[in-house]
Amino acid sequence: MPVRTRVSWIDVAVAVFVFALLFVIIKLGTGMGVPLSPKDQPHIVLDWRMLPYYAGRSLLRMFIAYACSLLFTFIYGRIAALNKTAEKVMIPLLDILQSVPVLGFLSVTVTGFMALFPHSLLGAECASIFAIFTGQVWNMTFSFYASVASLPRELNEAAKVMRFDAFTRFTRLELPFAMIGLVWNSMMSFGGGWFFLAASESITVLNQNIQLPGLGSYMATAMNRGDIPALIEAIVTMVLVIILVDQLFWRPIVAWSQKFKMELSNAGDQPTSWFLNLLRRSALAQWIGRQVFGALGRAIDRAMLHLAKRAQARGPRLRPAPVRRGLKWILLAAAAAVVAYYGYLGVVEVSRLGWRDILHVVVLGCFTALRVFASTALALLWTIPVGVAIGSNQRASQIAQPVVQILASFPANMFFPFIALMYLNWHVNFELGAIPLMMLGTQWYILFNVIAGTMAIPNDLKEATKVLGLRGWERWKRLYLPAIFPYVVNGCVTASGGAWNASIIAELVSWHKHTLVAAGLGAYITEATTRGSWPNIVLSIVAMAVFVTIINRFLWRPLYSFAESRYRIEWSGR
Repeated sequence: MPVRTRVSWIDVAVAVFVFALLFVIIKLGTGMGVPLSPKDQPHIVLDWRMLPYYAGRSLLRMFIAYACSLLFTFIYGRIAALNKTAEKVMIPLLDILQSVPVLGFLSVTVTGFMALFPHSLLGAECASIFAIFTGQVWNMTFSFYASVASLPRELNEAAKVMRFDAFTRFTRLELPFAMIGLVWNSMMSFGGGWFFLAASESITVLNQNIQLPGLGSYMATAMNRGDIPALIEAIVTMVLVIILVDQLFWRPIVAWSQKFKMELSNAGDQPTSWFLNLLRRSALAQWIGRQVFGALGRAIDRAMLHLAKRAQARGPRLRPAPVRRGLKWILLAAAAAVVAYYGYLGVVEVSRLGWRDILHVVVLGCFTALRVFASTALALLWTIPVGVAIGSNQRASQIAQPVVQILASFPANMFFPFIALMYLNWHVNFELGAIPLMMLGTQWYILFNVIAGTMAIPNDLKEATKVLGLRGWERWKRLYLPAIFPYVVNGCVTASGGAWNASIIAELVSWHKHTLVAAGLGAYITEATTRGSWPNIVLSIVAMAVFVTIINRFLWRPLYSFAESRYRIEWSGR
């Protein structure tokens, strides 16, 4: 196809957009390194004219955290999927990390980042980005791990026959196969970052109060002051930002990712994006793609190929197997030393409490576990039929995607005060009323996975069910449920972990002088964090990690293994 060289209005628009984007990024980035001291504290101004700037600061943190999450996902998820020995340690560790609440990460990281960048706002910015990272990364890592672990046998055999090195295998096989699920889980993870935006930007931990310029802190300030007009302005701004990100970022990626779908025949309807079509018509965008991103990709390919050749050339002399084994044991010893050190510190802190405190935390954990199971089960009832309907109908997907993206990305905890007032007026038992609040932040994990699983079904299988005349329940039983089962399991794992995390803000809700508290581990963590009580914080976080690890080990892990062995799509007759 000949490359256009004539400059059009599209090229001018793309050039203006690129330069404006670079200018905005630089302008927003300079605000991250301003001085910070007891006298130089950032203040949130409840003025609607400041909302575009606050929205830009929040978006910059979100995308930096997302880039870090992608890098972590590719490294951690790939190692866990391909190395069975490492998998036995890395996946339980991922379960534990997923269960640690955002406030728990903030409690540990704020002081460290502030010490790393003294007298600068950059330390608090890094802590906020890290908190958003912890709200995004686990879902993406689980998705990529599950996709790589469930690669069809014939594709693995083809990669061995063609002698792919590790980097070629990653770029030509693993990443394309995992792309659709990763894209939809990335959207959900990005929404998870929005959910905890207020907690990550308006940090109140260990008696320190740092408010970073952003939409989250703007909302938190409006709630604290009871300024409903300002809160509505922030909500409208967030909805507009989510729509903008969906149209300029997520929708083009969803449309582009469909070329990685495994099928022998073409589907009738494909997701489309006006912005992606615009870029494809732009000679400037094509030039940037070739000269910048293409050249960067080729340089990385050459560097990785060079490293692979050097490793092969000196392999016999270095005896790589003993070296790898030695390195593995060194890394395991280092990890064990770190765990032992922090475990010792945790034991010292917890030892200040009595057995009654420990038993009390265990009982509270059981209450929260029941709410987690209930919220996950209730979410399954509606997300499976709705997700299949959206994923199997491209026209419905075009309409529903931005709506679902807004609902999933919008921080549901902003509605909690209004729901609390409704509960007070209707005298709702908050022990049960906390379950819908947990669902508001976690049901989207399952929905996005169901949509991704439905969209990943090869069109050949859909046509086969039509030829066989399968309708209604038979079509669900023979096609949809088996095909989406691995995705449902992945969604339940992340939704369950998200529900534990959401319990921190769902089990204790305040609005002015009214406070609703449900007996549970989430409310306990929130109260302990507010008081700055380290023994209680450590005990509650450890208890939550233990609960999540046990549930994942005896429930979700067996279901993962069953999904990989029973419902893996194979193209050969094996």
